Amino acid sequence: MASTALKTALTNVRVFDGQRLTDPTTVVIDDGTIGTDANGARALDAGGAVLLPGLIDAHVHLHGTEFLDQLAARGVTTALDMANSPEQLAVLRDVPGTTSVLSAGTPVIGPGGPHSRMPGMAEDAVIHDAAHADRYVADRIAAGSDYLKIILEAPGEGGPEAATATALVEAAHARGIRVIAHAASHGAFTMALDAGADIVTHVPLGTPLDPTAVERMSSEGHISVPTLTMMEGTATARGDEKAFAGSMASVAALHRAGVPVLAGTDANTQPGVPFQVPHGTSLHHELQLLVTAGLTPAEALRAATSLPARHFGLTDRGAIAPGLRADLVLVDGDPLADIRATRALTRVWCGGIEHPVADA
Repeated sequence: MASTALKTALTNVRVFDGQRLTDPTTVVIDDGTIGTDANGARALDAGGAVLLPGLIDAHVHLHGTEFLDQLAARGVTTALDMANSPEQLAVLRDVPGTTSVLSAGTPVIGPGGPHSRMPGMAEDAVIHDAAHADRYVADRIAAGSDYLKIILEAPGEGGPEAATATALVEAAHARGIRVIAHAASHGAFTMALDAGADIVTHVPLGTPLDPTAVERMSSEGHISVPTLTMMEGTATARGDEKAFAGSMASVAALHRAGVPVLAGTDANTQPGVPFQVPHGTSLHHELQLLVTAGLTPAEALRAATSLPARHFGLTDRGAIAPGLRADLVLVDGDPLADIRATRALTRVWCGGIEHPVADA
């Protein structure tokens, strides 16, 4: 892997501008960002290939630096990590030439839910009552968390109580950070809406979300990261593939209602979880599932580029424009005609540094 960014002019390249593909043009990579001056750059003829913004996985779990390269080699240039220790997070951050990371750090869990029994879960992840919410959020920010992750369970199943969840959201918002709520059941989903979480990750298996929940997601401005790949894998692991149809129906309903849907996979290698989702390849599968659920290919691409950048406050990426990070993915094929073309990677740049690609 190169350790520095080379000034490069990609010529004869069709750019995904968020809506469509441009006519063949030139894109300049200059000192880690997208530039405008091709003078002095090495020319690289793309042969009419398609250039995408670097892909963003809006829900991953990173258990070591090797997973950064697994992601980058498959075009995922930004990972939004949903649980990690401050010590591990310090190692993962700011590694040049590979996937960049933002993280929730230590998540918030209740004293008796299934996550409290997962191997390696930090003791200080547990919150017992609303009175500790303000201190908990302050501690997470001091430890380097970029946003807060609350793991909600159905009422009575050991997760944070409703009043605690609301207090956590209020404390986070008072400090200017977003709140992501894990909600894999209908009861937890309603609790996430009642608490005012910004982003709800997962959609329940089985019965689709009821129209009231969908309307609230839309009218109250919540964002969805449905992690269809995880829900599909979980249903299969349980021997209940039909349950996944409910998740797909929920995403279709959320999309029809105008709820922003972001691409996230729940990629992980965590012992004890229902399904271990592979890093990198799974995001391409997620895009296919989103298209199957009713998004157009352009909408699916936005779900993995401009939308997560916007809703996680990443103003320096998510599109191909001068001044933004040179997180770029070159693919051989037209993903607007067939979303599976995102798998046909030919080149990847992370912050202007080219990263080797994995075999298709």
